[in-house]
Amino acid sequence: MSELSKFFNQMSTDSPHHTIDVPYLARLARLEVTPEEIEIFGPQIGRILDHVEQMNKLDITGIEPTAHAITVFDVIREDAVTESLPKKTILENAPHNANGLFVVPKVLD
Repeated sequence: MSELSKFFNQMSTDSPHHTIDVPYLARLARLEVTPEEIEIFGPQIGRILDHVEQMNKLDITGIEPTAHAITVFDVIREDAVTESLPKKTILENAPHNANGLFVVPKVLD
């Protein structure tokens, strides 16, 4: 049993406010679920939504919104102009080329 499953199994088992259509949700997410998974995921998703409801009731007046728990700094290198690979070398690695150009399959008629 995964740690996430253990966590949700420890949560309250009754979810009176939420009825989850797991097959529909799975279709939206393009997931295949077994009947056993449907039985497991429905109550778990309901408990998640119950938890979100509880969090929405919290008074967060005066708390500034954040995207991360800690300050995040961009670690990006400076743009530097460098010499490109020779055209011949690049075209040698292409599956198909002709007249110094890449040949690709036609996508439009």
